[in-house]
Amino acid sequence: MNTTAHATPGSRHLLSLADATRESLEALLIRAQAFAEGHYDSRALAGIAVCTLFFEPSTRTRLSFQLAAQQLGAHVLNFDASTSSTSKGETALDTLKNIEAMGVRGFVIRHSEDGAVAALAQQARPGSCLVNAGDGRSAHPTQGLLDMLTLRQAKGRDFSQLRVAMVGDVKHSRVARSDLQALRALGAGEIRVCGPASLLPDDGTLDGCIVTHDLDAALEGVDAAMMLRLQRERMEEGLVSSLDDYHRDYGLTATRLKRAAADAVVMHPGPMNRGVEITDEVADGPQSLILTQVANGVAVRMAVLEALLKG
Repeated sequence: MNTTAHATPGSRHLLSLADATRESLEALLIRAQAFAEGHYDSRALAGIAVCTLFFEPSTRTRLSFQLAAQQLGAHVLNFDASTSSTSKGETALDTLKNIEAMGVRGFVIRHSEDGAVAALAQQARPGSCLVNAGDGRSAHPTQGLLDMLTLRQAKGRDFSQLRVAMVGDVKHSRVARSDLQALRALGAGEIRVCGPASLLPDDGTLDGCIVTHDLDAALEGVDAAMMLRLQRERMEEGLVSSLDDYHRDYGLTATRLKRAAADAVVMHPGPMNRGVEITDEVADGPQSLILTQVANGVAVRMAVLEALLKG
């Protein structure tokens, strides 16, 4: 049974998009689009309990998963690590096992450690379904899916002619990894990655991408600019000289955006550092799809939960 990539009926978990096929992604995106248009059964997951098991802070992801589960009729339990027994030394696995013992089947898990959700999935009960809501810098599959749904709505189903620029701190970004995996699976025509050398990974993450440190060149003629959060906690490691220097070299401004195609769209997974990786004028401008991404998060997570838990 697949425990790695696909949220399709019969599979148990959604841990990453690393091995996802175009067919499996498109099936989920088609279903998510239907949900976005309001076509769904509000009793699809009636009688099923879903727990948002977050060991790391979150706003958009947690709330959208909760809303997604509620709209499908599931019972929703909200786990807060800061007020739970984990603060007394209980392990994440013990927490999972205890909640499973209460009859909960669905778990939406966020963790700060790479591979933590996959490790929990290996120990989960046969009837449990785990969704990775972001682990370390490894993966954030539902963010990757909602970004693809947003692109699909804006640019159509055929990604083969799509030119996408991903800009910023790719090295520490689980969103970037899931987006890159999804873009490759969907056959994106050209993927450009731009950032300072200190913030780009030196493993196989960027295989097949056009890599540059020149933002103006990266933006030339692109159909979509996917901006990434500069993770300020990494500033202590000296990976960029200053926020001002970063904005000068890699911040998306209205002037820079003019280098992209006239109908180019701007995306950002949030939370945004306004005035660092993106200006207010661009973030709130007519080409921005940032709030559309947030809205699509609910529809995508409904599709994932339905595929894993229904039946």
